[in-house]
Amino acid sequence: MPVPVPRQRVLPAADSGQAQTASHGGGASAGPAPRTETAVEKGNRDTALAAGGSLTLLLIEDDPGGSPIVPELVDSSGKPVRIRTARNLTEAARLLTDDVHCILLDLALPASGRSAGADDELAVLKRVLELAPRHAVLALTASGDAERGAQAVRVGAQDYLVRDELDGRLLSRAIRYAVERKRSDTAERRLAEGRLIAQENRRLERGLLPTPLLDGSTLRFAARYRPGRSRALLGGDFYDAVRTPDGTVHAMIGDVCGHGPDEAALGVELRIAWRALTLAGLCGDELLNTLQQVLEHERSDEEIFATLCTVDIAPDGRRAGLCLAGHPSPLVIAPGRPARLLPYDNNGPALGLLPGARWPRMQVELGAQWSLMLYTDGLIEGRVGEGGERLGQDGMVELVRRQLAQGLRGEDLLREAVNEVRGLNGGELTDDVAVVLLDREP
Repeated sequence: MPVPVPRQRVLPAADSGQAQTASHGGGASAGPAPRTETAVEKGNRDTALAAGGSLTLLLIEDDPGGSPIVPELVDSSGKPVRIRTARNLTEAARLLTDDVHCILLDLALPASGRSAGADDELAVLKRVLELAPRHAVLALTASGDAERGAQAVRVGAQDYLVRDELDGRLLSRAIRYAVERKRSDTAERRLAEGRLIAQENRRLERGLLPTPLLDGSTLRFAARYRPGRSRALLGGDFYDAVRTPDGTVHAMIGDVCGHGPDEAALGVELRIAWRALTLAGLCGDELLNTLQQVLEHERSDEEIFATLCTVDIAPDGRRAGLCLAGHPSPLVIAPGRPARLLPYDNNGPALGLLPGARWPRMQVELGAQWSLMLYTDGLIEGRVGEGGERLGQDGMVELVRRQLAQGLRGEDLLREAVNEVRGLNGGELTDDVAVVLLDREP
């Protein structure tokens, strides 16, 4: 028997350049798999509409006699609406190219292989919605079948039309309305999906930020964190503090080069590894050597490295061990003395740069009362003035001294320090910033 050929009608102008392909099947139930529209295709379709391009309608109807049920159409700008006609879903799939804006489906199209009972009367519509989830769909019903049209809208069609009431003006307006409504629905859905994803990301990032384990310690802990990525909660900087059973308080701060999501993930892995290794009893060079192995295994590129500063404060609180892996030295604040940097002469290389590197542990005296500020380089690399000069460690020390003279302490000190650095920079800092403050009072 002859193979049906998809018909392409153009009223009143020809739609040139479309390939005519023979159909290999007849029924709707044997239709093709749903076609996923690419971002480029959607962009082409939206751009054509925005630029005033002609609308293209795909009519799906079972009309062996070939009698037209769609009158001549023009869009709102007076341009002819291009019309393609398919007699089943197999043909429709071949004609559903990226420049089709709307589908007009005759609900009388039979569901092949079974009778269209009450439960199946919208089976063809449901199949079309699966086939073209991002296209506007208009349902065409018989006269006096408004209830079926309303059901079609509830299922997912943008609107329904009555066959006997069709005229060019009504159909043109319905097509334009359906296209715009589908675009609005799609944009609203994507906005809602984006909000849900953003909420999930925020919950995830909050869960990944550390909660210091300092039960039993008399030290006070404060921290300030600002990721460089817009709308992010987590960056490549990381910090943590724990107290081991012997009473020693261990604190660290680090910085993975870069500040994207991959660097943030690596920073979380290094922080968790540091906590586990510290609670297992590792310290100093042995700890940093193991962390370097973790970094080398987990990083996505061999050029990625991380700087790190660790301190272990003795149970009596008067002295500490300090290890620096390419990281700025902490700032110590003590009564009767100006704020100053701890020694950094034995600073070792950043993690991930040199195989077999060593990181000496320096012993430092803190005294009976002190504050220790650990920070990442985002705090000292902001610009100062219009000349492009960096704040640097010396500038940061002077900034903290001024704020201490104003009576600022704890979280207030950290907040104002970060705010002043941002102000000197003339706006948001481009790098991640993390600052940790440990206080001991007699």
